[in-house]
Amino acid sequence: MSGRAARERLLAELAVVSRRHMAAYVLLNQAVADRLGLHPTDLQCLNLLTLEGRPVTTGRIAGLTGLSTGAATRLVDRLERAGYVVREGDPADRRRVLVSAVPERADAFRRAWDGVGGNWVALFDDLDDDRLAGFVELLGRASDFAATRAARLRSGEG
Repeated sequence: MSGRAARERLLAELAVVSRRHMAAYVLLNQAVADRLGLHPTDLQCLNLLTLEGRPVTTGRIAGLTGLSTGAATRLVDRLERAGYVVREGDPADRRRVLVSAVPERADAFRRAWDGVGGNWVALFDDLDDDRLAGFVELLGRASDFAATRAARLRSGEG
């Protein structure tokens, strides 16, 4: 098989395996959300909020999720009713309200992911540092690509 044919075969295989990967993670997200009694979008908002590492505005949540500010407010309302987040006034600007994860509930969220996901890191035990760095780069590039495509789809660009 020529180099070009081998590459085309690999790209076709990549297309299939990436679609299976995305579907598997959407279904895993649904399973974790079901376990915690949350909507899948609410679960990922909580995920992004915990990754921020600090309280954020509802506007920031809208930016992270791609939701309108009204939809982000309703999402925060649901997470607040479920006891996962609290709203507090911004000490630096009394007009702003900040949303933060409730630490005990954020810990329960992380444990649920860890329990369902198993030991994700063990999947990479056999990779040397260069291959692991390549995988980290790939996931970063794929995440950036997905975020950019989602924003384009939401804006009507297709």
